[in-house]
Amino acid sequence: MKTANAFTLTRVVLAPVFFVVYFIPIWTGQFAGISASVLIPLLAFMEFTDFLDGYFARRHKEVSDFGKMFDPFADVMVHLTTFTCFMTSYGPDIGRYLPPVIFILIVYREFGMNFIRMVAAKKGTAIAARKGGKLKTVFYVASGFVCLIPECAVRLYYVKPGMTADFVTGQGIIANLVTVVVQNYPAWKTAALVMFIASLLLCYVSFIDYLVHFKSLLTNEKNKK
Repeated sequence: MKTANAFTLTRVVLAPVFFVVYFIPIWTGQFAGISASVLIPLLAFMEFTDFLDGYFARRHKEVSDFGKMFDPFADVMVHLTTFTCFMTSYGPDIGRYLPPVIFILIVYREFGMNFIRMVAAKKGTAIAARKGGKLKTVFYVASGFVCLIPECAVRLYYVKPGMTADFVTGQGIIANLVTVVVQNYPAWKTAALVMFIASLLLCYVSFIDYLVHFKSLLTNEKNKK
């Protein structure tokens, strides 16, 4: 397997791992501290592999039609997985970060994009990521971290089995940071909502851009005939 595709495959494998790590404390009421310590580094690593697969594909000349389709597939899998998680929270009476209506509209866009790629592939064309799609991805990633920071802080703040009361009394640097984040939780939720709205707008703007680009491909093929 090419190095670039191996990094892409890593994202596909880690996406369900993220899902399980996120929900275990919600399902069981335990391991909140462990999940809080794992989630942000795990998401950061998954997103970093997105950079690595592109870097190695260009540097080692591993760019391929398969990679052009596999990479966006992995991106969608990671982001829809994390967005599913953000429709709930561990903390009591906190609610969701991502409204279902925004989530389902993003899902529709990604399914539509997947359909376009399949049709293009059938015609022998692999649609690579465009600037609009890349900008949309940046906002997807940023939205994820804006949600995870307060979510992990909440998991550390509320005392559960295996945790100490330091996070409630604010003892220590990390505990103080956690306390500050929790105390400003409404602002974080508002920021997350703004980021998701921006992501929604960008994802449909980029989708229209892909539609226009795909139409031009069909026009070019007809002209060649």
